[in-house]
Amino acid sequence: MMIEALQFEFMRNAIIAGCFASLICGVIGTFVVVNRLVFLAGGIAHAAYGGIGIAFFFGIPYMLGTLGFSLLAAMVMTAVVLKSKHRADTFIGIIWAVGMAMGIILLDKTPGYNVNLMSYLFGSILAVPNSDIWWMLGLSVITLFSASFLYRDLLAISYDDEFAKLRGVPVNLIYFLFIGLIAVSIVIIIRVVGLILVIALLTIPPYIAEKYSRSLAMMMALSTMLAVFFNITGLWLAYAYNLTSGATIILVAAAGFFLSMGLDFLLRKSRTDYQNL
Repeated sequence: MMIEALQFEFMRNAIIAGCFASLICGVIGTFVVVNRLVFLAGGIAHAAYGGIGIAFFFGIPYMLGTLGFSLLAAMVMTAVVLKSKHRADTFIGIIWAVGMAMGIILLDKTPGYNVNLMSYLFGSILAVPNSDIWWMLGLSVITLFSASFLYRDLLAISYDDEFAKLRGVPVNLIYFLFIGLIAVSIVIIIRVVGLILVIALLTIPPYIAEKYSRSLAMMMALSTMLAVFFNITGLWLAYAYNLTSGATIILVAAAGFFLSMGLDFLLRKSRTDYQNL
C-alpha cells in the first residue's frame, strides 16, 4: 500500500517534509524538553497565529509577517522567563491568548479572504509545495550546525545553568538564540504540518527518547528517529483509511507516548518484584 502511494508526487513531498520536520523538531525539541520550555514553545506556536493574521490583513508576505511577529513574541517571552521565572507561565499564557485572538480577528477582517482555521491547526502536509521543502532543508542545516557548534554549551545549560554561568557560558545569549530558532522552526513548519502537530513533534518524541538516552546527542538522534517513524506511520494510515494526515500523525505519536509509559510501568514493577524476592 505504501509503495503504491509513493507513485504520487504529493505523497513523496509529504514524506520528505515530514522527515525534515522530524529532524528539526528532534533537535530543537530535545532542548525544549530538557530545559522544561514546553509551555513557552506552545506559547510561541499559538502566538504565531497573530503573525498570520497580520500578514494577510496588511497584504505582506506570509513568511515576513509571521516570522517577524513570532520572533518578537519569542524574545519577549524569553526575557520574562529569564527575569521572572515564577511569573513566566502567566505572561506566556497572556501572549498565547492575545496572539491567537488577534490573528483570528485580523483574518475575519481581511477583505475577500475566507480562512480555514483547521488548515493552520493541522496543516496540509499532503499539499506541500517544493518551495517549502527547500525552506525546511535550509532550516535543517542551520539547526544541525547550531546544535553541533554549541553542543558543549547546550549540554552545560540543559543540566545546570547556574554552573554554566560560573564557567563563563553565555547562558542568556544561547537561550535567546535557541528560542529564536524555535520561533523560526514553528513558522516554517506550521504551514506544512500545522500548529498542533508542531507542538506534538517538539514534545512527544524527545520525552520518549529522554528515558532511553545516555547523552543529549543520543536523545536528539533518537527523538528524530521516533518523529520520522510517527510521521511515516501516520501518513500511511491516513492514506490507507482516508483520514486527515495531521491528526493521524498526532494520534500515532500519542499512542507511542502511552506505550512508552506502559512499558516504564511494567519495567518498574518487574524491578520492584525482583527486589522483593
